[in-house]
Amino acid sequence: QVQLVESGGGLVQAGGSLRLSCAASGRISRINGMGWYRQAPGKQRELVATITSGGSTNYADSVKGRFTISRDNAKNTVYLQMNSLRPEDTAVYYCNADHQQWLHTTAIWGQGTQVTVSS
Repeated sequence: QVQLVESGGGLVQAGGSLRLSCAASGRISRINGMGWYRQAPGKQRELVATITSGGSTNYADSVKGRFTISRDNAKNTVYLQMNSLRPEDTAVYYCNADHQQWLHTTAIWGQGTQVTVSS
């Protein structure tokens, strides 16, 4: 069984920065894509950024130029550096990983970490 544990959320003023981390643990076979999603109150969960095992990245338009996703494959860890934070970035941030065992891939989710940006 594979688990994802997020850390790094908190309260920050607008214009500030936070760095989220998400580490995978357990019986890991192979982790392919990893990513961050967020869900604000009353809204659907949305993609923030993704990164492949080879390092290719994809970002939501709303965070381009402000957020940077990266990963350490040796540590099975993904990071999200968030700069120039805005009140509209306030949400629960969830880590996601595609875990592959043989030919079967399962999407794994973390428990979420709260990010609150005050104006």
